[in-house]
Amino acid sequence: MIVFGLGNPGARYTGTRHNAGFETVERIAARRGLKLRKRCFCCYRAAKDDGLVLVEPLTYMNDSGRAVPSFISDGETYVVVADQIDLPPGKIRIRRGGSSAGHNGLKSMIAALGPDFIRVYIGVGRPAEGVSVPDHVLSRFQSQEDRELVDKAEEKAAEAIEMLFRGEDFQHVVQWANS
Repeated sequence: MIVFGLGNPGARYTGTRHNAGFETVERIAARRGLKLRKRCFCCYRAAKDDGLVLVEPLTYMNDSGRAVPSFISDGETYVVVADQIDLPPGKIRIRRGGSSAGHNGLKSMIAALGPDFIRVYIGVGRPAEGVSVPDHVLSRFQSQEDRELVDKAEEKAAEAIEMLFRGEDFQHVVQWANS
């Protein structure tokens, strides 16, 4: 299983809504005692453990799919973790396939992988009146409560990915994640 956590590299973006995918992958790595590493001339950080590969594309969100060719393999299961403004903070949704729903990072991943990968969405909520979507997703949480809800969602998403990796039934994991 190859898990791509979407986000933007660099301190400027650490803790922003758009980096929920990075944060979830980092939680899985921490659980397993792994360190995501960047190799020379690579456009990603990655860690491997017992058939699980964790990847953070370093190409910025809108070009995330550029990191995919290094990981294409027949019969592989791909999981992409991304923020989702259409879910309230703290909610997660897992599904297989679908469109990008306007998410440029997912659009890039679909172009690289095709549409049939597993998506793990982390809810970050909609922008306030008068705030653009880019400004919203590239900002940090204003509310400590929302930050804590998203932290819990990232933990739950990390556990759901571990469950899928262990071979638990997809529908069971989806139901568990949505509860």
